[in-house]
Amino acid sequence: MTANSAAPTAKPWTVTSRTVVFGAVGAALYGVLGVFSFIIPGTANVAIRPALAIIPFVGLRFGPIAGFFTGLVGNAIVDQIQGFGFLTYWNWSLANGLVGLIAGLIAHYYPEPQSQSRQVVRVAVISVIAVVVGLAFTITDIFLGNTLWYWFTAAYLPAILNTALVSVILVPVLDRAWQPLANRAGR
Repeated sequence: MTANSAAPTAKPWTVTSRTVVFGAVGAALYGVLGVFSFIIPGTANVAIRPALAIIPFVGLRFGPIAGFFTGLVGNAIVDQIQGFGFLTYWNWSLANGLVGLIAGLIAHYYPEPQSQSRQVVRVAVISVIAVVVGLAFTITDIFLGNTLWYWFTAAYLPAILNTALVSVILVPVLDRAWQPLANRAGR
């Protein structure tokens, strides 16, 4: 067990006080920092939102439940603060929750390498996979009146491109910044 692994003996679906606390802190951070976003012109309200990196990071380090909660609740908070309400983009909140859940599951089953450079690559790859798969849930936009083509070109594709870019850059940075704290806490 390395100092920065997130409790390898725990099952991924275990809910502990640590899961609840880190999920709530992640959702609050994402909710507050998520308002610092920039709508991409020509898209279906797709925003460049650097705070999105918090979602896969929480999933990677604190498990799929904490990651799911961070994405779901954090995105709902951002939508509420920005005036969209809780139900306008419910499917995007759920998709962001799935990003955290998928990142947590992949991290649980894909062992952490010893090399620091490989750890960075692992974190970046897991984040991108989680973004691509999790945000695919937004295909439910077609049930809300959008065509498949519009969803793919104006919503999904811009969302995965900017979210993957943010994740590739910021999730490894968050992970590196977290490791000294995790070492100090004995994790």
